[in-house]
Amino acid sequence: MVIGQLRSEVRDELGDNGHEADWIISHVTKMSQADFVLHPRDVTEEELKAIEEIVERRNQGEPLQYLLGETEFMGLTFKVTEDTLIPRADTETLVEEVIRKIGKKKLTVLDIGTGSGCIGISIAKNCKNTQVTLLDYSEAILQVAKENADLNGVNVDFVKCDILEEIPEGVFDVIVSNPPYIETDTIFSLDNMVKSYEPVEALDGGFDGLLFYQRIVEEVAPKILKDGGYIAFEIGYNQGEAVIDILKEADFVSIKLKKDPCDNDRVVTAKKG
Repeated sequence: MVIGQLRSEVRDELGDNGHEADWIISHVTKMSQADFVLHPRDVTEEELKAIEEIVERRNQGEPLQYLLGETEFMGLTFKVTEDTLIPRADTETLVEEVIRKIGKKKLTVLDIGTGSGCIGISIAKNCKNTQVTLLDYSEAILQVAKENADLNGVNVDFVKCDILEEIPEGVFDVIVSNPPYIETDTIFSLDNMVKSYEPVEALDGGFDGLLFYQRIVEEVAPKILKDGGYIAFEIGYNQGEAVIDILKEADFVSIKLKKDPCDNDRVVTAKKG
């Protein structure tokens, strides 16, 4: 079967606008989407079987990123596994804000709850003078982050630490985090593709969704964030006021709230007074 016919059939099976179909075919055949047009060829039986299996599982609700084992974030490619959340475009707002803040300064950055490493690695890639440390509680998660650091050619450090139970060593100019922030009771009402496949530990922010913000601001940052240091959080669309209050209670200053491209509250930044 030639590529053109296959693309048409896969689009029909997925019922999508063509993006996922092209992504799947490109991944399996190792052809770029430009090659589909400029250098079309027949797909092999092995390729066809692999594509059909992915399409079948996708139609059963599995996230495409897990099926392919990778996704794109900030123009970079990241491996993902079921141990890590799928990087989302919303989080690019957080990364862009931190990159803007750092500029060309030589700073130390701690990415708490790094997951795939997409936040810290993107910062390291764009801010050449930074020394970035990626922190998570699981060796399996950190292994994914290590592979992504190698994949994207950045030199970063790694720390295994349960932030709810331990305080990491060192001092840092910047703390950045996209922590679990979904209310425990709300997780079960999330889209099935999220609640059934993505790790609950990376979603559950406690009964009010604020557990990790409180721990980082009240217990962790006072010990490891330099005076005058900068903290940046991704937040849920309805958590801006609550997170700002937590920061104010801990005497952080210059607190700012930033919206994402969909006009939802998405990032809170502050300076340690």
